[in-house]
Formats: sequence, structure tokens, C-alpha cells
Amino acid sequence: MDAWRRLGSFLGSHMAFVSPTCVVLGVLFPDQLSVLKPAVTALFAFMTFQSSLSNTFANLARTVRHPAPMLATLAIASVAMPCVACALGTLLFGSDPNLVCGLVLEYSVPVAVVAAMWINMHGGDPSLGLATILVSTVAAPFSIPLTLHLLLGQTVEVDAARMMGEMVVSIALPALLGTAANDLSHGRAARELSPVIAPAAKIALVLVILTNSTGVAPYVRSLTPTLVAVAAFVCVFAASGYAVGLLVARAWHRPAGQQVTMTYLCGMRNISAGAVIAGEYFPGEVMFPVVIGTLFQQVLAATYGSVLQRLGREDASLEGASSEGVSSDDAPSDAGTRN
Repeated sequence: MDAWRRLGSFLGSHMAFVSPTCVVLGVLFPDQLSVLKPAVTALFAFMTFQSSLSNTFANLARTVRHPAPMLATLAIASVAMPCVACALGTLLFGSDPNLVCGLVLEYSVPVAVVAAMWINMHGGDPSLGLATILVSTVAAPFSIPLTLHLLLGQTVEVDAARMMGEMVVSIALPALLGTAANDLSHGRAARELSPVIAPAAKIALVLVILTNSTGVAPYVRSLTPTLVAVAAFVCVFAASGYAVGLLVARAWHRPAGQQVTMTYLCGMRNISAGAVIAGEYFPGEVMFPVVIGTLFQQVLAATYGSVLQRLGREDASLEGASSEGVSSDDAPSDAGTRN
């Protein structure tokens, strides 16, 4: 059991190395690794379940009663970023409307389910994370067509029933089961079960990164200067999503857990959903800006995990220094004692 937990700890602390390695392997060996695709939904469900074991229905109710962080996150992820992507995409790649469409679609899709795993791994707020992912996914069949129509004049009818079904299997049911297990066991699930299956959840994350990376292999092998520029833009813009979430949370003086959560919710997208929509409703060129995000999303998630850990240590040391200063000021001086 100790070796099993050490494996989970190793994966968690080395994701900044593991993630890019998985992406490279997925690009190099797409045929061999794509056999895992049928298991992706089950892997997502398992990761959601494990992440939910630290949650309670009381925390979910708190998130609903105080929705400001969730609404701010959704405003950044689902409103601001598609608009900025459209403006910058038109400025840089306006001569090719398909590429602009792909960029807007990439940032119109819902928040990634896998964000819950990263949030849990770095001590975020699981209630805020799960609630925002649920709302984002439920709204997607209506928000995606609306966004594409308003920004690009495109008319798309998303299969709402299929998207809802996938959401129920990969998010809603596992989240409810995990939360119920924790509540019914009076916290034992969080204390005892979650640490036991956490290494398996990290392995599931690795398998998801490997599998999703296979989809971008054909595009990487046929890059043109324009597509390289699009890939560079997607990388920088994706990184800015994480950064904006973090900066807004810190400027707002949100608790550390909410800072972690808003960082990942603003940075991560359900690229698989975007790829399905691009493949069904648009020319092939639209697919590239959507799927190329697979190369960067998990690597950036690992990078920002390191940033969040460093910020957490710095904040803790500042709080410690502040506490010591207050204690010193409040203590009576030697001269005062003698007098």
C-alpha cells in the first residue's frame, strides 16, 4: 500500500514532466494508444468520483447560496474569452474565416471535466469546481450555438440530448455518488477511501492525456507556417486563461482553494466536445485550432500547478511573518515590565 501511495505522490508531484511526455507519446504512437478511446468516458467518471469524495452536499449548497465566484468564472470562461478569441483571431487570421471559427469554437465549449481532477490534486474547492463544470456543461447546448451566431453569424444545432447524456455519465452521477459516499460515511470516504484510490485517479488522468493527444497527431505531421502561427496563438491564449482566472481570484482576495479552482476552470476546455462539433458542422480546417489545444492544455495545467504551489508557500510564509509581527507588537516590552 505504501508503494501504491508513493506512486500516486510521484505522479502528482511530477505532472509538469509527465504531461508533456504523455502528449509526445500520443503524437508519436496514435494508432497504438487510440485503442484506449472507448474507456475515456469511464476514466472521466472515475476521476470525477474520486474528486467528489472530499465534497459534501453542505458545501454544494454553500456554493449555490454564494454563487459570485462561479458566476465570475463563467463570465470569464464562457463570455470574455470567446469574444477576445474572436477579436484577436480576426486581427491575426482574418483572411481565413475557418481558422477564426475554430478559435472561437475552442473557447465556446464548456469547462473540461478533467479540471475537477487538477482542482482536487492542488487543494482547490471541489464544490465550486463541480458546480461550475455542471452549469457550464448544461448550458453548452444553448450557449455554443448562441456564441457562434453572435460572433460569427454561424448557425449550429448541437445535439443537446447526447451532450446531456454524456454529462450525466461522466459528471453528474459520479459527483453525486462521491459526495453521497462522503456524507453517509461522515467523512470517512474522504479520509480513508479517497487516498487509497487517488493514485488510480492520477493514472486515469495520464491515460486520458495519452488518449486525447492521439487526435492531434495528423495535424502535427502536416504543419504549415500558418498552422504553426495558429498553434502558437492557441498556446499563448490558453495560458492566458489560467492566468486571468488566477489574477482575478487573487485581486478579489478569494481563499486559496478558490484561487486554485478559478485558475483551472478558466483555463481548461472540453476539447473533445469541440472536436465533435467541428467535425459534424464545419469544414476540416476548423478542426485544427480546436484539437491543437490538446498539445498545451494539460502541460499548462501542470505548469500552473507548480505556480500555485509556489504562491501557496509564499502566502503561507507571509501570513506566518505577519502573525509573528502581531505577536511581537502585542507582547509587553522589557522596559514596560520593569516600570
